[in-house]
Amino acid sequence: MAFSGVIFDFNGTLFWDTKLHNRAWDIFLTNHGLFLSDDDKFKKMHGKNNKDLFLSLFQTDLSDDKIQEYTLEKELLYQKLCLETDMQLAPGLIDFLDFLKGQKIPFTIATASGKENLDFYFEHLPLSNWFEYDKVVYNNGKIEGKPAPQIYQIALSVINKKHEEVIIFEDAIAGLQSAKNANAGKIIIVDSNDDDYSDWSEYQKIKNFDQVDRLLFNN
Repeated sequence: MAFSGVIFDFNGTLFWDTKLHNRAWDIFLTNHGLFLSDDDKFKKMHGKNNKDLFLSLFQTDLSDDKIQEYTLEKELLYQKLCLETDMQLAPGLIDFLDFLKGQKIPFTIATASGKENLDFYFEHLPLSNWFEYDKVVYNNGKIEGKPAPQIYQIALSVINKKHEEVIIFEDAIAGLQSAKNANAGKIIIVDSNDDDYSDWSEYQKIKNFDQVDRLLFNN
């Protein structure tokens, strides 16, 4: 089957920042007397929105103001770490995005990141060469967090495609389940952090976007 649309997760998929997020979480958790291993973060945290994460971490009801306070605390730590690195898009991604653009295949991003990080990414990465900010689906506080399918369902409507026509690229377990729940035509795992995908062995796994078969998009 040929596919005619693409939806990308962002963190750990287009921008390989998992280790930076883990380091930021380690600092945040230590400051609050908490601890999670990197494996716990992969299985329980990656791909989920901050509200769900903080409610799970603190095991108590939190006001919207408190969630926002914690969100800014953690994301400022993360952004500082990002700026200390050479921020680059994923291997092979630029050529793949140029291919999609050249073939007039619609694509967008569906990310659990909030506006504070989305603005940061558009400022420090060349995303505007391929993506329209207003068409990125992000955590605006109104969308159900992954693994619920809503964020990908909204992204499907943004690019005006049916679920069976679209390939979704993901790296997180919650995101993969979200894509599956949205009945994506094809799901490709982006293994950016050498994580354990043994429960998802039936899906293609890539470590470079050059590995994506362009013939998947032939009509």
